[in-house]
Amino acid sequence: MVEVTHVIGSPLGVLLLVASATGLRRVEFTDDHEPSRSVATNPHLVAAARQLGEYFAGRRRVFDLVLEPQGTAFQIAAWKLLCTIPYGATITYGEQATAMGKPRAVRAVGGANGRNPLAIVVPCHRVIGAGGKLTGYASGVDRKAWLLEREQK
Repeated sequence: MVEVTHVIGSPLGVLLLVASATGLRRVEFTDDHEPSRSVATNPHLVAAARQLGEYFAGRRRVFDLVLEPQGTAFQIAAWKLLCTIPYGATITYGEQATAMGKPRAVRAVGGANGRNPLAIVVPCHRVIGAGGKLTGYASGVDRKAWLLEREQK
């Protein structure tokens, strides 16, 4: 399936958006691109760029996008659960594993979250370590802290 890309700026750096004709596949921070000067024409990229802009402006708490992440069945289950964590709330990796019916799979949950292809949109930044420690975020713990602080205001 053909993928198209669009690059946008954000308060946390440049985001690469990737979509197919049927859904948004990736949102990732990148240092390899500059924000696009052209206008996105893929409807999934247009919607994602608009909704991310609203999120960073403080006007959006829930994303309404057609998502098409690519992963294993376990990863997709982990990512679906992430989408149920309310804006401004956090859970631990252990709580996520338990909610998935796999209370002993804490490390596997952490690994799945680390491979989340839809940064911010699928809010893996809302998962914290036991005792409230900010651990593991593929885009950097500083970005995770910024996102959580913004959402908890």
